Amino acid sequence: MLFAVGFSHYRGRTIKRHTHGEVPNPPAKLRSSIKTVNLKTDMPLVHEALQRLESELGLARQQRCAVLKLIHGYGSTGVGGDIRIAVQKRLHEMVENGHIRACIYGENWSKANEEAWKLLQEHPDLKNDSDVGRANRGITIVLL
Repeated sequence: MLFAVGFSHYRGRTIKRHTHGEVPNPPAKLRSSIKTVNLKTDMPLVHEALQRLESELGLARQQRCAVLKLIHGYGSTGVGGDIRIAVQKRLHEMVENGHIRACIYGENWSKANEEAWKLLQEHPDLKNDSDVGRANRGITIVLL
């Protein structure tokens, strides 16, 4: 299994509600475009970042998102960072418990990685993500 972690504040789209005269949302299926969440925007404490993670995962499920890109950073020294470590640990537990399908760490988010390549084939629009192939350890891709 492949695990990855990374979070950021929600910068996704606003989902339009169906009203009279408008075209309704597509049927209840998972949306393939990636939703980006920045967990480190205002330098939160670890427990605050983990609360954001839980909240954003719940929101993504409600919006029927299939894939989240978490921006968690990798530490100011470039060697770890408490938020990154805590988020990765929590995501690993969530995969083990079946709460999320999988995670792909930023350093593995490339066409050369087998799990990432499968995801990119399943959701071709993700090939345009700016972090594909950049080995960005400050992000994690989450499959819901």
